[in-house]
Amino acid sequence: MIGKNAVRTAGLTERLRDQIKREGPMSFRDWMQLALYDPVDGYYCRADRIRQGRTGDYRTAPETTPLFAATFAAYFAKLFAELRSPAPWSIMEVGAGRGEFAQGVLTTLQTSHARAFETIRYVIDEISDDARAQAVRRLSEFGDRVTFQHLSEIPKPFAAEIIFSNKLIDAFPVHRVTMRSGTLRELCVDVKESEFIWVEGDPDARVKDYCHRVDLKLVEGQVAEINLDAEAYISRAGSLIEDGFVITVDYGAERDELLGADHRRLGTLRAFHRHQLIDDELSRPGEIDLTTTIDWTQIKAAGERAQLKTVRHERLDRFLLAEGLLDELEVRASKLPDADALRLRTSARELIMPHGLAASFQVLVQRKEA
Repeated sequence: MIGKNAVRTAGLTERLRDQIKREGPMSFRDWMQLALYDPVDGYYCRADRIRQGRTGDYRTAPETTPLFAATFAAYFAKLFAELRSPAPWSIMEVGAGRGEFAQGVLTTLQTSHARAFETIRYVIDEISDDARAQAVRRLSEFGDRVTFQHLSEIPKPFAAEIIFSNKLIDAFPVHRVTMRSGTLRELCVDVKESEFIWVEGDPDARVKDYCHRVDLKLVEGQVAEINLDAEAYISRAGSLIEDGFVITVDYGAERDELLGADHRRLGTLRAFHRHQLIDDELSRPGEIDLTTTIDWTQIKAAGERAQLKTVRHERLDRFLLAEGLLDELEVRASKLPDADALRLRTSARELIMPHGLAASFQVLVQRKEA
């Protein structure tokens, strides 16, 4: 593990420190929001950070193998037919990063699903200016089929047929609560001798309301994360769907499993740098990845309130196998030189092996019908 005395991002650290000294302890939700999404120094917004891949802090399926996007493209084409081939039709990808997934989807639709490709509009929501600029360049071959717009800024009556996200909700900022002497307390961030430290305070009113609504029960000293932004996201996505699907790929668990597992008694907040787990989540704002395990019970309930019905929820590796990843692999490998085919087959192992990357993720498909 990397200790808490590592080098920090001076600009963001100083600003956070000064704000806390002026205004008092900050909710972890607000601290995490700035640590990850500050426009200048936030982890996901910095142009000088390599976040993904073997030299970054984490790996994602789209950059591991093209088979991930290709398999989802075939699934999207199937949903397009199920929706009676609307024209035009839209896929919106939220948190699209540098556009690897979008490029893979559009290329596969163009070469293998011509009817679905003919009238498609692909809308990208990406918060990082640098990542968005890379996506613009990467997707230039698809011309005006691709547009860039934030989910929160899309005016109605825009209606998407598919809203897709991959490893998005786990990086939303969260409140953290604990049970202390029978009273719910919120974990906040304070400063002591220039170090960020955890302190307890009265929960935010919205946090109290949420905990009451779900009848949250914690044992003494137990910690849980409250992801209110996840509910807001599902609600907004549902409002833009008239007849279509919200598809979420992420790692999570049902609420009973999250709260009942002994190894999660201190919550699920984790920090990573260069694929190493860091022992102090507050030590390096803007330089480390912060993530939590999402509550699928919450996501499904939020969907129900937004008229989204859960139609599918399963492990990512099983989903990809069921949707034809091996067929896609064979078709592609047959057209490649032996060395390239071997590399493609090797990359596929991460998505189909029982202990590979995909086995730790799940796919939730929610449907709204007109």
